[in-house]
Amino acid sequence: MSGLLSRKHMLALVAASSLVLFSGVFAKQATAPTTATPLAPVKVQARTARAMVSLLDELHYEHRLLNPALSAQIFERYLKDLDGQHAYFTAADISSFEPYRKTFDQALKSGDLRGAFLIYNRYLQRAGERLRFVIAELDKGVAAQGFDKDESLEVDREKAAWPASRAELDDIWRKRVKAAALSLRLAGKKDEEIQSTLKKRYKSQLNNIKRTRPDDGFQAFMNAFSETYDPHTEYFSPRTEENFNINMSLSLEGIGAVLQSEDDYTKVVRLVPAGPADKGKQLRTGDRIVAVAQGNQELVDVVGWRIDEVVELIRGAKGTTVRLQVIPAGGVDETQTRIISIVRNTVKLEDQAAQKKVMTIKRGEETFRIGVIKLPAFYADFQGMQAGDPEYRSTTRDVKRLINELKAEKINGLVLDLRNNGGGSLSEANSLIGLFIGTGPTVQVKNAAGKVEVMGDPDPSVTYAGPLAVMVNRLSASAAEIVAGAIQDYSRGLVIGSTTFGKGTVQSLRDLEHGQLKLTEAKFYRISGGSTQNRGVNADVLFPNIFDEDEVGESALENAMPWDTIPSVRYVPYQDFSKRLPELRRLSESRQAQDPDFRYLNESIALARELKKQKTLSLNEAQRKKEKAELDEKRLAMENRRRAAKGETLLKNWREAEAKAEEEEIEAADPNQEKPEDEAFALEAGRILIDSMSVQVSKR
Repeated sequence: MSGLLSRKHMLALVAASSLVLFSGVFAKQATAPTTATPLAPVKVQARTARAMVSLLDELHYEHRLLNPALSAQIFERYLKDLDGQHAYFTAADISSFEPYRKTFDQALKSGDLRGAFLIYNRYLQRAGERLRFVIAELDKGVAAQGFDKDESLEVDREKAAWPASRAELDDIWRKRVKAAALSLRLAGKKDEEIQSTLKKRYKSQLNNIKRTRPDDGFQAFMNAFSETYDPHTEYFSPRTEENFNINMSLSLEGIGAVLQSEDDYTKVVRLVPAGPADKGKQLRTGDRIVAVAQGNQELVDVVGWRIDEVVELIRGAKGTTVRLQVIPAGGVDETQTRIISIVRNTVKLEDQAAQKKVMTIKRGEETFRIGVIKLPAFYADFQGMQAGDPEYRSTTRDVKRLINELKAEKINGLVLDLRNNGGGSLSEANSLIGLFIGTGPTVQVKNAAGKVEVMGDPDPSVTYAGPLAVMVNRLSASAAEIVAGAIQDYSRGLVIGSTTFGKGTVQSLRDLEHGQLKLTEAKFYRISGGSTQNRGVNADVLFPNIFDEDEVGESALENAMPWDTIPSVRYVPYQDFSKRLPELRRLSESRQAQDPDFRYLNESIALARELKKQKTLSLNEAQRKKEKAELDEKRLAMENRRRAAKGETLLKNWREAEAKAEEEEIEAADPNQEKPEDEAFALEAGRILIDSMSVQVSKR
C-alpha cells in the first residue's frame, strides 16, 4: 500500500544514557534482603566519588568548576531524577534537604555520601508509603473510585509545587490510581480484572523497592553529578559496566532497541538498524512498554519497574518470541495499548550493510533514473580488516561497490539515505565523504585541551561526481551528521529532510575502582567552523518532521553542551546552491501540498501536537468516552480525506480504520517489502534532485 507512514504509526504519531536491548546483556540480578534498614554507602564508593571528581576536573571537555553553584545544579538534578513529577516528597522533605544544596561539592570532593543516601532513603520511604496507599485504595474496589464525578488529573507535575501535606499527596495518588483504573475500563477491562492487574503492578513495585541495594543509590547520585556536565557523561556501576561492555560486542542477540526510563515507563528511544524490532516495523521510537510476555505466556505488567529488570524480562535466546504491550508514541494512556510480537535474533553486520535501488521518475517526456543507497549505520569489520581478509565489509567499500553498480545502470542522480542512522565509525564517515569529493578536509575534532585535529580525504579520486542528495531526519546523528555537514559545506549535494539530532560530542570510557565513567572529551566541528552539537545539520529542503524536537534530539536533553564555532579550514565548494534553494523549496512545497499522503502526515503531526498540549486528564467516564468519540471522528475524517484523494474506498468508522492499520502492519512486517514512508520520501528527494539539475555544477 502506498503512503508516507503506516496508518497505525500515523495515528500514534508524536515524538518521541540508555540500554541497548539484547539477550545476554544482563546477568541475573541477585535478590537483596527485604530488610527495611536504610541503605548506607561503603568505603569503595567514597573512593570512587573522589576519583570521579578528579577525572571530570581533568578530562571533561568543559572543565567545569565543582563549586557551590554546580552543587545547586546537582541537588536539583538529583531531586528531579528521584521525583520529577513531585509526587513522593513533601514540601517539608524538600526543606529538610536544603542544607545539601550548596554542600554537595565539598561532600563529593571528600567522598562524603551521607547526605546523598539520606535523600535516597527518604525517597524509598515515601515511595513505599505511596504504594501501600494505592493498594489500600484498590482494596475498596474499582467502582468505589466514583467515575461519575467531575475530577481531573494534572498530566505533568514537573513544575507543580511540592505537596504541602500527606493529605495532598493522598489526593494526587488517589487520582493517579483512579486514572489508571479508568484507562483500563475504557480499554474494555472488567472491574475485577482491573483491580487484580493494578494490585499486581503496585505490589511488584513495592517488592522492587525492597530489593534496592546501596549501588542503586550510589549510581543515582553519581549520575545526577555527572549529568550536570552534559547528558552523555555517565557513571556505570559494576553491574551496569558489565552490561555496557556486552552491548559493544558484535554477537548480540535480542530485539535491538535502545530504552530509557521516563517517569514510571520504559520508553523506546531508538531502534537498532536491521535489528529484529526494526525489521518487524511494529515497535516505534517513543512507544512506552507497559507489559512483557514470553511467547504465549501471560503478560507481566512492568509499569514502575527498574529498566534493568524490564530488560531482564525482554531478553532471551535467539529464535524465541517476546510479546510487548505498548502505549504508542503520542498515546495518552492505556486505552490505546497494542500488543506486538518480536522474534529475538542476532543483529548481523550484513543486515546493517548499505543497500541500493533505482527509481524511475517521469518529468515531461523525459525519464530519469535515480539511484538510492540506504545506509542504516557506519560499520566496519575490524576483525576482518586486521586479519587481512580482502573481502572484509565496511561502509565505504560497500557504498563504493553499490555506486559503481548504479553507474553501470546509467543513473542520472544519487540519493544517499541517512535517515535513522545513529552514527558509528568516524573513520568510515570520513572515508565515505571521500567518495564524493577530491582531496580536502572533512571534519574537525577539538579535544578538552583545545587542540584541533583536522581529518580529511587524501585520495584525489572521486567515485561519484554526479548530482547528489543526502536524506536525513531527527534520528540522523553523530557520524551521519558529519557526512551531511561536509556534503552541505562543500555544496557537493543537497541535504533533504529535517534537522538532525545534534550529537556533536565524543565520549571515552575510564575505569574506576568501582565501575566506569563515560565522559565527554572532545567535540566535532564542520569544516566551515560550526559545531554539529545541539543544533544539528539543517536541511536545505524540508520534509515534515515526524519527531517532536522538544522530545527527540540533543537540544531536548538537559544540560546539553552548547553550539559554538571555531575557525573554518580552507576548502573549495563545488557549486553554489544558495540562489537556487528558494525555487527548489517552492517546487517541493507545491508537490507536498498536493500529495494526499504528505497532507495526511502534516495533519497527523498537527493533531499529535494538539493532543500534547493537554494539561489535564478527565477522570469522568462519560466525558472521556465523549472525548474519545470526538478524537476518533477527527482521525476518521483525516483518513477518509486521504483515501478520497487517492480514489480509495472510504471507511465507515474508526474501528474499520484501525483494522486496516493492522493489515498494513502485517504487510509491512515482510523484511523484503519497503516501508511506505521510505518510498514516498525517497521519491520526493529524487524529484528535488531532478529540479536541482538545472543548476550548472562546476567541477574542479
